[in-house]
Amino acid sequence: MENQTDVAEGSSAIAHPVDRTIQAGHTILLRLPSGELRTMKLEKDANVNLGKFGSFNSKDLIGQPYGLTYSIVEKSLRIVPPRPLQEVEDTDATNELINDGEAVQPLTVEEIEQLKKAGLSAEEIIKRQIEQHTNYQLKTEYSKEKYKKRKEAKYSKGFTTVIPTLYNVCEYWYNKDQSRLRDIRPDTLSQILNLANIRPGGRYIAVDDASGIVVTGILQRLGGIGRLITICDVDSPPAYPCTVHMNFTRETTAVMSSLNWATADEEYTPIIASHEPPTGTFKSEGQKTRLGKRKVASDVLMHNRDELFAGEFDGLIVASQYDPWSILEKLYPYLGGSASIVVYSPQVQILSDLHTKLKDHTGYLGPSLSEGFLRRYQILPGRTHPTMNTSGTGGFILQAIKVYATPLLHSCR
Repeated sequence: MENQTDVAEGSSAIAHPVDRTIQAGHTILLRLPSGELRTMKLEKDANVNLGKFGSFNSKDLIGQPYGLTYSIVEKSLRIVPPRPLQEVEDTDATNELINDGEAVQPLTVEEIEQLKKAGLSAEEIIKRQIEQHTNYQLKTEYSKEKYKKRKEAKYSKGFTTVIPTLYNVCEYWYNKDQSRLRDIRPDTLSQILNLANIRPGGRYIAVDDASGIVVTGILQRLGGIGRLITICDVDSPPAYPCTVHMNFTRETTAVMSSLNWATADEEYTPIIASHEPPTGTFKSEGQKTRLGKRKVASDVLMHNRDELFAGEFDGLIVASQYDPWSILEKLYPYLGGSASIVVYSPQVQILSDLHTKLKDHTGYLGPSLSEGFLRRYQILPGRTHPTMNTSGTGGFILQAIKVYATPLLHSCR
């Protein structure tokens, strides 16, 4: 079974209220003229250096809404109004008579550098190139548009701020290093969250080895209402880098706690360091503070263990490098009846083997394996069509529902 999704540029549905104005301390995404996304943490009254694009003061961005396009002029930002979409009128021109060569564009690299130093804007430089291009008028209208876009990407000193939606953050990380996300595309992430029935007020367990993109999606949909316990393989709370770009408030992340695999085992007894002073009295305020923090940490750990072992969670979401069957065996007892179970893997064979095991187990209802299909479209007046290149795969998803096994079910089988 395939989940087919035709996706145009856009943003995901927002449960967590995204701050639509840029604030000091935000980690923001910038879309450069080439289409590349770049990330940066915006500090108050700091100099922001974008390399060849120039530099500016962060105060020019703070308080501005996301989504605006800026050009850098003399170390300050100038808002660039959006260009209206225009119909491209087809003409009788063809590209068959065009003969590319060095003489086609008389402007040399040195002359273009001189124009830049003289302070000419990207638009003026492109206009001069067009005026001196001997074959420009022989191009079709579509070729002219592509030529302008290539030159704008090359000479423009500007950027567009990108609103930190779950779609945009997942797309940024996928394009940056999809292996860190275990090949989870934005459409795959949406399928995982929908199949797991993530909703405000729900209680969920997550095993996320995909840089925290699944945890980020769950937190975004919970919106600060509900509970999330993550299981990881490190002693300290795991670093989920994807959550940084969402600029979550403390209220949103307060619903999440973490346990490692050892502390998530009921037979394991955590080693708790003493929070009482050896001599019976505190030697200093510093010692009192340290031991106080140690007591708080141990209390939180025991509370999280008790909450996990109490069970009745609404769902389990797994995107891990470890064997999924061993994970399900470990965490299955803590799920409530009709809880959603969603397991993701970039390899189909792993989930195919798991699917076979679940079909023979009475505690899992309707296990199904699916692969998402994504097709991106270019949407322009008179030029709407699928893009030439697309992603080969976004991984595979197995879904099942927990049911309580009874003697009646065994007899029916």
